[in-house]
Amino acid sequence: MDRLLYLLESNPRLTNAELAVMLGVSEEEVKEKIELYENTGVIKGYRAIIDKEKTQAQTVTALIEIKVQPRFGHGFENIAERIAQLDEVESVYLVSGGFDLCCLVTDKSFEEVAMFVAKRLSPLEDVVSTATHFILKKYKEQGVFLTAKPADDRGTISL
Repeated sequence: MDRLLYLLESNPRLTNAELAVMLGVSEEEVKEKIELYENTGVIKGYRAIIDKEKTQAQTVTALIEIKVQPRFGHGFENIAERIAQLDEVESVYLVSGGFDLCCLVTDKSFEEVAMFVAKRLSPLEDVVSTATHFILKKYKEQGVFLTAKPADDRGTISL
């Protein structure tokens, strides 16, 4: 991966000036490269990672596995795209194992997730079955620790 992309992914709040110093190029070059990445869809967006537990939000995150009946000539694409269009769905993935697709639903109450699965997701044509898993606690998300970083308890060894 391009070093600029790595730096942006690690910390999207870095300024163009800071990125230029880190990369040893001009600020204008950084600006042009970021614009190119944004215009070509390499960079899809920028997001803050919020620790919902600290905001006392009364919402949950659900990981929903979905078994589907793929259509001849279309595979999983059509049903995955229809699921992705649902407002409640944050992410959709094609997965291996006992299910075909997996979607992530965040910032909803238990009841909202249940009604979403029962009334919007399960009735979709080609959806055969679902399994909903509620995330009980997040320890790390997108590379960011949401709890205190684990201490290194290995101790010191000298030879």
